Amino acid sequence: MKVVITDHSYMDFTEEKKLFERAGATLMVTQCTTDEDVIQASRGATALINSDIPISRKVIESLPDLKVIARYGIGVDHIDVEAAKEHGVYVTNVPDYCQDEVAGHALALIMSLTRKVVWLNQQVKEGSWAFDDAAPIHRFSSQTVGLVSYGKIARKLAAHLQAIGFSVIAYDPYVDKANIATDVELVSLEELMKRSDVISLHAPLVKETYQMIHKEMFDLAKPNAVLINTGRGAVVNEDDLIEALQTGKISGAGLDVVEVEPIDEHHPFMTMDQVVLTPHVAFYSEESMQELKRKTAETIISVLKGEKPTYVVNE
Repeated sequence: MKVVITDHSYMDFTEEKKLFERAGATLMVTQCTTDEDVIQASRGATALINSDIPISRKVIESLPDLKVIARYGIGVDHIDVEAAKEHGVYVTNVPDYCQDEVAGHALALIMSLTRKVVWLNQQVKEGSWAFDDAAPIHRFSSQTVGLVSYGKIARKLAAHLQAIGFSVIAYDPYVDKANIATDVELVSLEELMKRSDVISLHAPLVKETYQMIHKEMFDLAKPNAVLINTGRGAVVNEDDLIEALQTGKISGAGLDVVEVEPIDEHHPFMTMDQVVLTPHVAFYSEESMQELKRKTAETIISVLKGEKPTYVVNE
């Protein structure tokens, strides 16, 4: 049995190789950039482990022995999930491997923006030593954070936020009010945009969420509001976000993700002092990476054994 890693940003696969060898499978590590690369490298493969390269219908139809495509991560918007389902191929992910990390990273961005830490750091290094350069700054207990999507990561973040004084509201059309914490108010997206001092995005990228945060939403926001995105870049209309920042409709943004990654060196965000950027790193810790690699391998091994995998995207 042949397992192929189509692309990766991890240099060591010792643990996965051991797990696959015990299961009687061979692991082949590649760094593909095109459909043809994937097809050529994966002939005869039972399983693919995929990071970022698109897995298209063409690829799936060209690999008749394929049983499972396992994503090294959570989002599967670059995999043709429907084509895989039509051909009896499982698509799996690891939706629970970095919840602490993403919640913590979102919290770090929120605190950096609301306390203006990054901007003040630059001011000091440029020779200024004055607290009123950053005015106004407000205490956490006077501010409301709106969470767009209220899944497991957002719930962890809500607990962190409430522990240090923030009020929390949330928007999620798939969550019943009976299943939400009593101290988190469930509201419409429009009300969330109007009331939030911090708007934190945690929605997956699907048809319904593509560019769901756009001009009309920014028009509702407080001028002091900041936008935090540790989810998917394309959930936000970037042109509308740029305009909102330039015209003062909102005051700042903390972005771990953008629509096209890596970000272009000439992107307007790169020269905006009110924007804090990190390179899609919210998922990362040494512990989360070990968990991701182990769970991905174990998911594939369950399929090789004829069992149903733990995390199935396309039932």
